[in-house]
Amino acid sequence: MSREMSREMKSPFVAGRIPSLDGLRALSIAMVLFAHVSGTRFFPSFVAVRRDMGNVGVRIFFVISGFLITTLLLDELWKTGRISMKLFYLRRSFRIFPCAYTYVGIAALLTLGGWLSLGTSHLIHAATYTVNYDPVRPWHLIHLWSLSVEEQFYFIWPALLCLLGARRGLWFAGSVLVLAPVTRIAMWYLTPGLQWSIGTSFQTNADALAAGCVLAGIWPRLSRTAGYLRFLEAPLFLLVPASGLLACMLLSREEGPLMLLSYACGQTVLNISIALCIDRCVRHDTGAMGRFLNWKPVAFIGALSYSIYLWQEPFLNRLGNSVINWFPINIICVAAAALASYYLVEKPFLKLRRKIEGAMLRPREPRANQSRRFAEIG
Repeated sequence: MSREMSREMKSPFVAGRIPSLDGLRALSIAMVLFAHVSGTRFFPSFVAVRRDMGNVGVRIFFVISGFLITTLLLDELWKTGRISMKLFYLRRSFRIFPCAYTYVGIAALLTLGGWLSLGTSHLIHAATYTVNYDPVRPWHLIHLWSLSVEEQFYFIWPALLCLLGARRGLWFAGSVLVLAPVTRIAMWYLTPGLQWSIGTSFQTNADALAAGCVLAGIWPRLSRTAGYLRFLEAPLFLLVPASGLLACMLLSREEGPLMLLSYACGQTVLNISIALCIDRCVRHDTGAMGRFLNWKPVAFIGALSYSIYLWQEPFLNRLGNSVINWFPINIICVAAAALASYYLVEKPFLKLRRKIEGAMLRPREPRANQSRRFAEIG
């Protein structure tokens, strides 16, 4: 299917996949890995850069999640006239839970064996996807805050779309782009005791996910807007990532007026910049950047990104003294653990999910045919 034909469709899917998305996941996880490996033994600290890189990497994941999940839900709605909550949660459960609970379960066993020191409350937060509301997060579980935000999004957003409908649901997502900055400022001034949660709590990150939701919702209209499509190809588009970079630098400010400015508009600029860059990469998958993002080795890293994210934290501990925290041994350990998670847990459960989903979607036989077949078997 040509790119021109796909532009006329309601969905960005081409031959069953969204171009460049795995490559963008690969770039995101590379940013997170760089942020966490910085400062580990035998690797430079890059103090001024690592936080920005990690922040952008996680936010790209958030925007991608909003874009992908909304695209899937709207695609189902356009094709069937309804959204199956049962199928949605089946797919998400088999995609997310096996790998995550394997990681949390191993962490709990290592705690029981005395190799880790994780409190019961921390493990409960990890098991219930509420790490983003845990005020004291130990290193081995701290990275689960972003997975908690995404899981809370999966829980809320499909139900809202079913309740409100596509049009009102997307207007609601658009309102979140305005309300989330207000929430961050209000929490800073009105709830000083919760300032620590600004940046990890769901309500202060919802606009990143909403940016992806809105992009998915207006994707068909953008596909018919000639001026917008020309803008994506014009040199002027370079202002978009440049604006995102400036916003990212603003986000690294931890105090003073610039910090409040980042809460008010810096994160919004970054989220919208990421959404526009994602759209450009999806629509233009045949240029130099597109070929790189869709190159099989890069796309494979993107497919591994979930397992990489889960398992990188124990090995990329800049305060750890173990040899597994030394560069490049730590990166090798991350790769080995991620590959084991992907092939031993993630892929088998995805295969099982497809079988269960196929059985659920298989048309039921008419009752008369069932009775005849059972009689023949008997």
